[in-house]
Amino acid sequence: MGLAADVTVVGAGVFGLASAWACAKRGARVRVIDRTGIAAGCSGGVVGMLSPHAPERWNETKEFQFQSLISAESFWREVEAVGGVSTGYDRVGRLQPIDTDRALGLAHERTESARTFWQGKAHWRVIESCTAGDWAPQTTSGLLIEDTLSARLHPRRACEALVAAIRAKGGVVEVGAAIDLQGQVLWATGVAGLKELSEVKGKTVGNGVKGQAAVFGLDAGGAPITSAGDVLVVPHADGTVAVGSTSEREYASADATDDLLEELIARACEVFPMLATAPVIERWANLRPRAKSRAPMLGAHPLHTDQFIANGGFKIGFGMAPGVAEAMADLMLDGKDAIPDRFRPEASL
Repeated sequence: MGLAADVTVVGAGVFGLASAWACAKRGARVRVIDRTGIAAGCSGGVVGMLSPHAPERWNETKEFQFQSLISAESFWREVEAVGGVSTGYDRVGRLQPIDTDRALGLAHERTESARTFWQGKAHWRVIESCTAGDWAPQTTSGLLIEDTLSARLHPRRACEALVAAIRAKGGVVEVGAAIDLQGQVLWATGVAGLKELSEVKGKTVGNGVKGQAAVFGLDAGGAPITSAGDVLVVPHADGTVAVGSTSEREYASADATDDLLEELIARACEVFPMLATAPVIERWANLRPRAKSRAPMLGAHPLHTDQFIANGGFKIGFGMAPGVAEAMADLMLDGKDAIPDRFRPEASL
């Protein structure tokens, strides 16, 4: 191995890599090991939408996510500066169509809530679609929700950037079996880790939910991301537009695309007609780790004594990664535990 590690992270998805980076930049000697490869699971996806929960019924979970999204720019910019690899991060904001009177009423209520809970660091407001520029989703009311907290990054490249930054700090990232685990040990093994927990506990602690997505060859510049029902549309900095994603509990193949993706592509073309003439250059599918609580699972590992777990990113893993990384570094290196109760493994056991 060649490194006497202070921290060993098993799993090279975004939770594992981000936590390793947070430890490395504090001076810890870090080793990351994954049996399959870097971002081999859902962290190797294509969508990369970083968006908040609606600003209402505020709680510690939403506050944790808010702080993570606010800190994301400094987090990813430091990763890029140290490792020299672009993540594709940009806080471009998000647009959402308003198509019913009820949706409009909720949007106005959430505008007021955002003024309180987002602390003036971002806003949520109703705008006319004609003011949103050329890249505006179809809306029957002519109105949109605009929030300025949402951002995008390219998932695979963000993981590659984390690897480069960790190595620049003297850390090791490698493919192999989880042996010779030195120092503080963090298990960030995604769907496989949830499966292991479920088997040992004899009940469903979490599972893999399949997602399918597509990439169009269309340059939308720095346009905002869009969520329209179950259709997510994310213009990336590399001249592509990602569209996702399905959410499937039952499936024949974990990593094969099918007619459900084609239906999603068709709906995306209804939201943005310009996509209809753009080529689909990639189709992607994989499993996302969903803990029973639907929240990330952070803290002491339920099976491995004196070791730790970071799992259950599901659809919000990249948005939560900066906060998760700092929370796990605090816990493993300093013994400081500021993890919300709903994020603890006990919430899913």
